[in-house]
Amino acid sequence: MERAEGFEDQRLCVVPRPLVAAALARPATRRLIVTDAGWFPRASGHGRHRPGGAEETIVIVCVAGSGWFSTGGVRTRVGSSTAIVIPGGAPHSYGASETDPWTIWWCHVTGSDVPDLLEAAEIDPARLTVSLRAVDRVTSMLDEIIASLERDQSPARLLATAGMAWRMLTQLAVDRRLPEQGEPLERAMRYLEERIEGTIRVPELAALVGVSPSHLSALFREATGGGVLAHHTALKMARARRLLDTTTLPIGEIGREVGMSDQFYFSRQFRKMHGVSPSAYRLQRKG
Repeated sequence: MERAEGFEDQRLCVVPRPLVAAALARPATRRLIVTDAGWFPRASGHGRHRPGGAEETIVIVCVAGSGWFSTGGVRTRVGSSTAIVIPGGAPHSYGASETDPWTIWWCHVTGSDVPDLLEAAEIDPARLTVSLRAVDRVTSMLDEIIASLERDQSPARLLATAGMAWRMLTQLAVDRRLPEQGEPLERAMRYLEERIEGTIRVPELAALVGVSPSHLSALFREATGGGVLAHHTALKMARARRLLDTTTLPIGEIGREVGMSDQFYFSRQFRKMHGVSPSAYRLQRKG
């Protein structure tokens, strides 16, 4: 059942479709635009059923209570600190729990860059939810979007909200890719960060966080694009860059600071990542 009336204290903004069409014809906003946005507190009776999907991609962030969504005949419960991302054109239904109705922030977006942003967030028919690491960060962006559209829907305002939506969608991608606190990958990453100057053996690290070496390597490849040792080397190089930029330490000493006592080996690793030697990097103008 779709509730016709609104919800007490709700906020709701709908951009007139002629303005949407005009924005999609302008270079600055054709790549991304917010078409609708809102906040529904304790949205008892809220629900939508769209057998043909929506024209826009829908983002719903549940901050309290619970609800559900259904795609492909599968119904999934949604709780607090969870985002639902439904691509445009995907048939779907969703609604609030009857006993504990959700409070949601939401928006609709469209534009040529939306598919790429959804791919970055690893949104596909089997994975339409994202567990949010910091739900306040995402809802503050949605609050900004709504506040901006409440003022007016001029081309400048639509451009501003496009930038806010970009930040929100990229944050969803970050929350998808970075591990939750306490998960094996997060504990392994923190262990490496705390031991940048050390030498790490993958089997020992895997045993420390309670997974197999192959599984740990797969987790690192999915999150970082490389393996455990490659990530550790990247951390070493990041510290080396910082020392090159902020100190006058000799190159050999910087190598030792990051656990590479052989200066020639350190220089080779640095050049492999940066394309220049540590000495040449230090001489580059920055900023």
